[in-house]
This record gives sequence, structure tokens and C-alpha cells, in this order.
Amino acid sequence: STLQLWLTFAPVADKTAAYFHISLEMVNWLSTVYLLISIPFGLVATWVLDSMGLRCAVILSAWLNMTGSIIRGFSVLKFLSLGSQSYWYLFIGQCLCALAQPLIIFSPTKLAALWFPDHQRATANMIASMSNPLGILIANVLSPALVPEGKHIPLMLGVYAIPAVTACALATVGIHEKVPPTPPSASATNSTSQPFLTGLKMLLRNKPYIILAVCFGGGIGMFTCFSALLEQILCEKGYSNEFAGLNGALFTVCGLLGAFLLGLYVDWTRKFIESTKISFCLSALASIVFAVVSSPLH
Repeated sequence: STLQLWLTFAPVADKTAAYFHISLEMVNWLSTVYLLISIPFGLVATWVLDSMGLRCAVILSAWLNMTGSIIRGFSVLKFLSLGSQSYWYLFIGQCLCALAQPLIIFSPTKLAALWFPDHQRATANMIASMSNPLGILIANVLSPALVPEGKHIPLMLGVYAIPAVTACALATVGIHEKVPPTPPSASATNSTSQPFLTGLKMLLRNKPYIILAVCFGGGIGMFTCFSALLEQILCEKGYSNEFAGLNGALFTVCGLLGAFLLGLYVDWTRKFIESTKISFCLSALASIVFAVVSSPLH
């Protein structure tokens, strides 16, 4: 639900800009604000997960997500007569949803560590993490389908609010414990994790971790760029929103399939380093091919 709300407007950026009488740059900020907020709030989310537990983090995320989706809906209510102020309701709603994103994105590793035995953790983490690109997939397919014309923007906002409200209700009512009654492994029982600030200082002095952080940060940046701006890149060349959404969906489907197969493979072989290097090489090659194909000469 969080990822759906993040990219609600990206596949229909042109129609959103026309409906709210704003520029494409302002539409892009509805996606970019997620990235700006996730940098400082990511540290807060990590502290919440470590100090207050998985249950608190998930429920807090669900409530922020639901509140943000409802505030976004205020922007299209005609009786409020917001006029030029309607955009700021969208923006504030997106900011609240952006606060929810780190809490839920950082949860899979904690979930795998606390609720699954050692030999199942990579697979459990992979399955939980796959829900994030699944939300992007749904946004890329659903937004163009719901908004053939700008006047359907209110319908789209209402449809996206439904899973956010549902997820909030399920999280609030259904999650009762932050750890399982019986620890699934010895490592889950005897946690060796450092206090938050101590662990943060240790990581910043760890050269291999810094290299991994930069590499994965670049990968996430590339994925985010394609997800948020693909419609504008392709539509400028004459392609429809539906075609751009389909390409975004295929981008995500291939990632889901690759993540699933790779998760099973590394669980079986434990070749984490080799798999990571090959994945980054393939990503770099694909980016070069896309840059060449989409250049003005083509």
C-alpha cells in the first residue's frame, strides 16, 4: 500500500498536472518527497524498530499511511473549494505516507531475524521485500487504467485509499506480539545487536559496509528514477500512459522474478557476494542499453 501511494501520480503525471493546474515539476515532487523524507526519518525508523519493536513500527506505519491517503482525498472534494490550495493537500498527504515508508521497508529484515530460523531467513526476507515492488507494479498498471482522462483523478485517489485503510485496520487489530512466543532459533533468543548509536558509529567505520551502502544506494536511486519518471521519458517520444505503465510493470515483474529465484539460490548456495556482483553488472549493462536506445539519435 505504501509503494502504491508513492507512485500514484507517476504513471499519469501529465493528466495530474492538467487536473490540478500545476507543472510537471510539482507532480514529480509528489514522488521525490518520499526520498527526501526517508533519509532523516530512516534513522528514526531504525531506532523505532530496535527500541519499540516490530509491532509498534508496523502499526505506526499503517496509521501514517491511512492518514496520508485520506488527506490526499481532501484535494478533490469540490465542496471544500480549495482552488490552488488543493495541491498542498496532496503534498501533505504524500509527506505523511512518506514517513510510513521507512518503517515498513525496513521491517522485513527484522521480521526474518525474529520470526524465522536461520536457514529460512533469506527466503523470508525476500518474500516480505517483494511486497514493495509489488506495490510499484500495481501503481504502474492501475493508475493509467483508472485515469484515461484527468476527470478520473478523484476515482484513483479513492481506490488507492481503500488498501491503506484496510491495512491499517488489519495491523491494528491483527498484530498482538512483537516477538514470537517461542524463538525460532538460538540467534533470535540471544541477540548480539549493539545499541542504536553504538551500532551506527560502528557501521560508519566499516569500509565494506560503506561500499555496500553506496552500491545499493545507487541501485535504489536508479530504480526510483525509472519508476517515477518513466512515463515522462516515454510519453515525450509519443508513447501512451498505458504503454509507459506496462513498461514500468514489466520492469517490476522481472525484478520480482529475479528476486524470488535469487533468494532461493543464495539460500541454497550461500553465494551472496558472487550473486551481488553479477546483479550489479547486469544492472549497469541494462542502464547503458536504455541510455543508448532512448537517446535523441534514436
